[in-house]
Amino acid sequence: MNPAVRVRAYTDDDWAQVWPFFDEIVADGETYAYPEGLTSERARQLWVAPPPGATFVAVDGDADDVVLGTARSGPNRPGRGAHVATASFMVAPAARGRGVGRALGEHVLAWARGAGFLAMQFNAVVETNTAAVALWQSLGMRIVGTVPQAFDHPEHGYVGLHVMHRSL
Repeated sequence: MNPAVRVRAYTDDDWAQVWPFFDEIVADGETYAYPEGLTSERARQLWVAPPPGATFVAVDGDADDVVLGTARSGPNRPGRGAHVATASFMVAPAARGRGVGRALGEHVLAWARGAGFLAMQFNAVVETNTAAVALWQSLGMRIVGTVPQAFDHPEHGYVGLHVMHRSL
């Protein structure tokens, strides 16, 4: 674990720092299929996971009020699919390369295991997001399939979305 990064539960006060990088990441169009032009309130409704899910923020280890990234997790599907978790992650562009994604990934995997989920499944990892794919693989996720041309990337055109999985 990186001592310069600490992960804690999200609070409503964190949104003021999450929203700017959420908006920037969605607008760049390279990793998320959220619609363009989301308002802050609609984005918050999409991102903040209701129970039994949870939302987290990664903060600077020396400054608990400096948000570096965020993650949300919860059941991948309702009912008979609720034993498998899913998660989504965003790291503020200015904080990339500092271990924020790894800290969030490790935290979410431990949270899901502790919450009784049997596995973690990521439904849509853009194949051109090679840093994320490598990170998730280093945390034990494996690509179980790729949906061809499922994501319209602004630079590369139609690219695949990986489905990634690991047992907990």
